[in-house]
Amino acid sequence: MDRLVLLTTNDCHLCVEARSAMRRVAQRSGVSWREVDVATDPKLAREYGDRLPVILLDGVEHGYWTVEEDRLLTDLADPPGPRRPW
Repeated sequence: MDRLVLLTTNDCHLCVEARSAMRRVAQRSGVSWREVDVATDPKLAREYGDRLPVILLDGVEHGYWTVEEDRLLTDLADPPGPRRPW
């Protein structure tokens, strides 16, 4: 499983900004990320569609609308594993 996943959709100006932030986080941390368009998955669209973009860390929601880069970098320093929802 990828540690970092960015949930997005088309025509989302915040998603464009989040992609840039995720690239910076990946460059600084060495951790790769992947993007998932919620429009390809009805379940994801129902769950997250009104709060995009959403950042998932180790399968748990880390934040939405903006990438809190410093907090994400700090949390990435912890080993992968089960996380409590924020």
